[in-house]
Amino acid sequence: MQSFDYIVIGGGSGGSAVAGRLATGSRRQVCLVEAGGRNDNVFVKTPGFMPFIPKKANYQYETVPQKGLNGRVGYQPRGKGLGGSSAINAMVYIRGNAWDYDQWAAQGCSGWSYDDVLPYFRKSEANERGADAFHGEGGPLFVSDQHDANPTSHAFVEGAAALQLPTNTDFNAGEQSGFGIYQVTQRNGERWSAARAYVEPVRNDPNMSIRTNSLVERLIIEGGRVTGVRIREGKRSETLYARRGVILCAGAFNSPQILMLSGIGPAQHLREHGIDVLADRQQVGRNLQDHIDYVSGWNTTSDVPIGSTIKGTAKMAAAVLQHRRKRTGPLTTPYAEAGGFWTVMADSPAPDIQWHFVPAVLEDHGREKVKGHGFSLHACVLRPKSRGSVTLGSPDPEAAPVLDPNFLDDPHDIAVLREGVRLSHRIVDAPPLQAYGPTDRHPVDLHDDAAIDELIRNRADTVYHPVGTCRMGSDTDAVVDPTLKVNGVEGLWVADASVMPQIVSGNTNAPSIMIGERCADFVMQATR
Repeated sequence: MQSFDYIVIGGGSGGSAVAGRLATGSRRQVCLVEAGGRNDNVFVKTPGFMPFIPKKANYQYETVPQKGLNGRVGYQPRGKGLGGSSAINAMVYIRGNAWDYDQWAAQGCSGWSYDDVLPYFRKSEANERGADAFHGEGGPLFVSDQHDANPTSHAFVEGAAALQLPTNTDFNAGEQSGFGIYQVTQRNGERWSAARAYVEPVRNDPNMSIRTNSLVERLIIEGGRVTGVRIREGKRSETLYARRGVILCAGAFNSPQILMLSGIGPAQHLREHGIDVLADRQQVGRNLQDHIDYVSGWNTTSDVPIGSTIKGTAKMAAAVLQHRRKRTGPLTTPYAEAGGFWTVMADSPAPDIQWHFVPAVLEDHGREKVKGHGFSLHACVLRPKSRGSVTLGSPDPEAAPVLDPNFLDDPHDIAVLREGVRLSHRIVDAPPLQAYGPTDRHPVDLHDDAAIDELIRNRADTVYHPVGTCRMGSDTDAVVDPTLKVNGVEGLWVADASVMPQIVSGNTNAPSIMIGERCADFVMQATR
């Protein structure tokens, strides 16, 4: 029988932070359980190799048919292995808007205002610009400027400026609005995942045990308390015991799945799958939110953007050699090099659209190969009103959960996205990007609301930010309380994007790491 002080389930953004903090500088015995592998390879570490990351590092989930997307099935990539989605994402370092966290606090999540969470963002961060009121320099998560961004990415920022839209050099400081080149979670030209930041430094410590390729079958619950975890490695199952507690960090899809497999969730749904109900928690798997995203694309006569041509391939080959020798050059690209935030609806309390500019043509999440050169411009709705769900399709832990983001269910979401698409085209129509000879791949009459809406429903999908399925709150229906402890059972916490009561206005990796940092403190305070 193996026993530890703490078991952390999931080595992603939140789980890496929790496990690393609990294990560092202490005698606490910590076991990190991860369903995937180490993700310690050149494809993960090299930013520009992101399209070639092995499929085993990605769950490659799909949604149920989405009525708001004209019945299409959506693609939901999720990181599998140490680092989780921080090992396969575009590395953009964005925290969200201060308004988001103040709203969390106002809705009953005491201790989660912007002033409360800012110290944890700073604690986690090693920003190459140094420390100031908004940034840290001594943390484990390296945050870097891009030093080799494609010229078209700079032209995008200049195109926004041509429309009198402000340039922003730091989206994580006092003002989020504006356009600029994103900072990224990289160190010396390599991807700096949450696992590299928090887990690798303690990998060989005697109090740290890392179990990769270990699927969690269910939690062990005895007398209303979580005492361990049942895991499966290949065909062999075993139980690991936790003396002080278990922290669930499997993400917005798999955390509610594991809770439900363990008998914690909506009672009727669990009974339908033959699972004994240990805690009837109706909100487990509910409140799913995600940033619905539309990608506009342009082919260019210029070969300056990344592209699939003889010249483009030759440039990429040279870039591979440069990166292997110096860790510089085009292969440091996060692809989502530039972007911005702006308010397109008069009643929005904060920017309601985020853009990601990619100096390459993307179709179907990059899964469709496109010849030639060009660029793409994502626009996503930052605070969608549509709500979806995660449910069980089977009591088998190896089966994928049933994902229904319920995209564009609320008419507010498509109204916002429509205006975001219009502004995308206005920026590209400005002289800086017109210099590259762009041709719209999906032309539409920008004066016709119905035509834009139909194009959106035919082509929009996720920008990979699912949250909310183990909602935090002070009400009795909340899955976790403001200290991230699961209501209804003892010895169990959740620390990932699933606890967000409302989606943040931006990318979710940095906030998930912040949540992990906070949870480590909560757990240590509760189990002294």
